[in-house]
Amino acid sequence: MAKAKTEDRDPAELRSAPDPRVLESKGLNSVQVAERVNLQLANVQPHTTSRSVLEILRTHLMTTFNLLIGICALIIIVLGRWLDLLFAIAAVGNVIIGLIQEYGAKRKLDAIALLHQDHIRVLRDGMIIQIHREQVVLDDVLELRRGDQVPADGVVLSSQDMDIDESMLTGESVPVSKRRGDAILSGTAVLAGSGRFVVTAVGEKAHAVKLTTEAKKYLKINSEIRRALERIAFWLSLVLIPISAVVFNGQMRAHGGWAIAWETGAWREALVTAVASVTAMIPQGLALMTTISFAVAAVKLAKDQVLIQEQPAVEILARVDVVCLDKTGTLTDGTIVFHGSTALDAAGVPTGWVRDPGSTAMEGTEPWQQVLAHFGHGVDANPTAAALTVPFTALPRHRPVYEVRFSSMRRWSAVTFEADAGELAGHWILGAAEILTEGQASAEVDVAQLLRHTDGIAAQGLRTLLLAHAPLAGPLDETSTLPLQRGEQLPEGLRPVAMVTFKENVRRDAATTLDYFREQEVSLKVISGDNPKTVAAVAREVGMEFDGDGVDASTLPDDPQVLRSAVATHQVFGRVTPQQKAALVEALQANGHVVAMTGDGINDALAVKKADLGIAMGSGAPATKAVSRMVLLDGRFSRLPAVLDEGRKVIANTERLANLFLAKTAYAVLLGLFFALAFWPFPFLPRQFSTADFVMLGLPAFVLAVMPNVQRYRRGFLRRSALFALPPSVAIVLAMVVVSWFGRRFEDPAAEIQTASFICLTLVGLWVLNTALRPLTLMRISLVVAMYLLLTAVLLVPISQQYHLFALPSAELLAATFVASLMGCGLVELGHRGYIALVEKPQREDEGRE
Repeated sequence: MAKAKTEDRDPAELRSAPDPRVLESKGLNSVQVAERVNLQLANVQPHTTSRSVLEILRTHLMTTFNLLIGICALIIIVLGRWLDLLFAIAAVGNVIIGLIQEYGAKRKLDAIALLHQDHIRVLRDGMIIQIHREQVVLDDVLELRRGDQVPADGVVLSSQDMDIDESMLTGESVPVSKRRGDAILSGTAVLAGSGRFVVTAVGEKAHAVKLTTEAKKYLKINSEIRRALERIAFWLSLVLIPISAVVFNGQMRAHGGWAIAWETGAWREALVTAVASVTAMIPQGLALMTTISFAVAAVKLAKDQVLIQEQPAVEILARVDVVCLDKTGTLTDGTIVFHGSTALDAAGVPTGWVRDPGSTAMEGTEPWQQVLAHFGHGVDANPTAAALTVPFTALPRHRPVYEVRFSSMRRWSAVTFEADAGELAGHWILGAAEILTEGQASAEVDVAQLLRHTDGIAAQGLRTLLLAHAPLAGPLDETSTLPLQRGEQLPEGLRPVAMVTFKENVRRDAATTLDYFREQEVSLKVISGDNPKTVAAVAREVGMEFDGDGVDASTLPDDPQVLRSAVATHQVFGRVTPQQKAALVEALQANGHVVAMTGDGINDALAVKKADLGIAMGSGAPATKAVSRMVLLDGRFSRLPAVLDEGRKVIANTERLANLFLAKTAYAVLLGLFFALAFWPFPFLPRQFSTADFVMLGLPAFVLAVMPNVQRYRRGFLRRSALFALPPSVAIVLAMVVVSWFGRRFEDPAAEIQTASFICLTLVGLWVLNTALRPLTLMRISLVVAMYLLLTAVLLVPISQQYHLFALPSAELLAATFVASLMGCGLVELGHRGYIALVEKPQREDEGRE
């Protein structure tokens, strides 16, 4: 027997190594099993991801923003100013949503399981027993039957026409025949036959578990919005702590200085105003509104059978410029369908093809048609033979006396009818055209020409089977048919009777959706583990245009530069290994592309994970679906245009939100620094600033997040937002300084200055909202008008006045406030027009030239 590899065991530790002959006949004994269990050589899979719950909590809680918000909230609580805690709501909401989202992703990753079959047949102590797959140990002898999944890696001991489906690992849709001594990998499945194998790798060292473990590693999605927010957070984190110290010092000095403030208790008011200044600088609502816009898009798409597993995925699709497509299960649905058939004359020349009968059965009752119907309706029919049931329904009236089931090892199946069956009498062989070279073909058959013809058909991506007939040489008995039944020898006098072709069933919506992506200037690449010619034929069927056949990836070197050149110049790749798929995706990313990868098999999992956006089919492997960002639950490509529209809406609306929130952060920083360095009291309480923020930004942001917006993606999101934010922030600061200066000059009370500042800030802020919403529509105008009405209610409703501690400003201060507000709005308008002329128009012209 083939010896098991020794790389998974320590010979010094395994004192009871099995004798090969005993192992093959009786399997391991109980002592040997116990020893391997003690040495942890059982088939136990890892069940955790690379991130623990504590790590997730630390990631979301221990940030500079949360630290500052937490300190400020603690100060307000200690001072007993509970009504000033509104600023903490957005921070808490954002943390909760982030925790729920990432913990959900962790649960999905932990649930990845490539191996599903729980109970395995194993030979132990000379008996076949059933055990759980995690109880399998190294050197166990396992028995496999049709439909079983291979639970561990090993070497075949015996095979009775055992065919293995390795498509989930390799993408190759053709079954692989296994003989004694062949390697067999976990995660594959038995399509036909039976056999036994000895386990050579278990647990974390098994092939399927290695792929699954790699897929479980957590990778953060490549979101431009998230990346921009992280950059904002990084730079603000560097400056906020020193700015907070400056602000606190300035407020203490504004309340009489450190000594006097401590003596008089004015430090309490200084702390409260410092908290108002610092919390206003943190754009916490931007992250919350972005998360909400993603969530709304995810809920909407879920109704259309699109599962968004990580919310920024809708944004990624709007930025994708290359879509990589797997063939089996993606462009095709993985099933084999009948393509055409023809009778052959005595020389093997087709007499006339009948193609694509659809669901209409052929009414012909020719002997060869009856035989094909018999093969298609057989109990052991493989998927290719089963496709014959649609066109051929007229079963033979006579029962065969002998049958040989199909095996990919010999590549044919056979059925024999006795002499009294009339025209059906004789041996009928169904298999590859090469059977004519293995057996003794009839003299008048031009075998070479027939093989050239079938090779041409195969170049079109079709599978061809030949039906041949051989007459009975004499009386049928066990001796005469034994070589045929064993697959050792074909009968003499084979004459080709008919030829049938098959193809993979292409998804109906694939071509239309790919046309849509091409219209959107998105490049398409087909990357498959199947035969390059087959892949190329399917690609052409869905409308792709390219020269030659697909690239055979098995000939490509591992050099990244070569791969980058290959993906830049070719569209179709075949015989691609799982590792090569991931490498090709990385090569595209290295060329500057944003890449989406579709797939369904475990062989696609690594590439789906590496891509900027992984899209899995709903019928795909659990591991692939778990690591994808998006799952098409019904497997329909036609869902993707709707996802693209949602992604564009999210990006366009988030840019509007970023414009507003960054303007708020900029003016808050400038205000805080000015009042700190001027030693003026900050003109807001936390509750007042929170309400102003809600009126001119918070509530409109909720509406903005879900507004329709089909603007195409444009690069430079963060740069445009930063440049938009500068002019209005300067305008607001100037207007606020004017109001405070007049208040100090008129010696108005702090409450009146705070009320006047609230009015000025909100009026100018609403004009900033007006510019961000342009071009104005009826819905957007209604939103702005509603915010002015809300501002009026906040100022005039008695309960609101009491809560905000408002006091009516003097006539002089009120007049100065309205003048300053008009000046601020004018500066905002002037700055916005300059932004359009200097930033927006040049970028659009550049993109138009590209």
